[in-house]
Amino acid sequence: MKSTGRKDRFVKKEPKEFDEEVIQIDRVTRVVKGGRKLRFRATVAIGDRKGRVGTGIGKSHEVTGAIQKGIAKAKKDIFKVKLDGSTIPHEIKIKYKSAKILLIPAAKGTGLIAGGTTRKVLELAGVKDVLSKSFGTTNRVNVTKATFEALKSLRETPKMKKGKEAKPTDKPAKKPEAKSAEKPPAKPEAKFAEKPPAKPEARPKEKPPAKPEAKPKTKPAENPKPSPKK
Repeated sequence: MKSTGRKDRFVKKEPKEFDEEVIQIDRVTRVVKGGRKLRFRATVAIGDRKGRVGTGIGKSHEVTGAIQKGIAKAKKDIFKVKLDGSTIPHEIKIKYKSAKILLIPAAKGTGLIAGGTTRKVLELAGVKDVLSKSFGTTNRVNVTKATFEALKSLRETPKMKKGKEAKPTDKPAKKPEAKSAEKPPAKPEAKFAEKPPAKPEARPKEKPPAKPEAKPKTKPAENPKPSPKK
């Protein structure tokens, strides 16, 4: 049974680790006893746009084969570029054979002022603000190698080192706390029987106010009876 291939359409492709740029493809002929042999030479640059970049040259009878060989060689030649934010740390001028490259750091927002091969390499390296100038030959292979030599020659400046010291990324390790002697577990306290809540005391009834006592009526004094005469 032949597979319909529907499942293959929905297979998610893994993101590539590096971006690839084909700088130049040349046809190379070699004269042998039986005649001429034709091959292709591909100059490739790869980078992750975060500071890592590499270049390689591959040769094959087919263009795709030459590109794949160039990418494989570029991965073996990857190095880390020292960047100062979005630009390079300092000015640098490099000569490689008949190619000369001048790179000058620029302020943030300037952009990538470069052309042709140099621009592709700097973009893959993650440089966003720089001024550049190419002197001498316009051969793309030599200009590419000169640009890579310039990026390899970059060094950290004292300003960059001070910035790293002022903002350390790693936190100091905490000292292990001394383990205190383990205390025996405390005995559970005996629970006392809960007393029922006390009943509220009955308030004594208030006595009515006492009535005032009636005063006894005084009788009029009786006239004493005369004593009988003898």
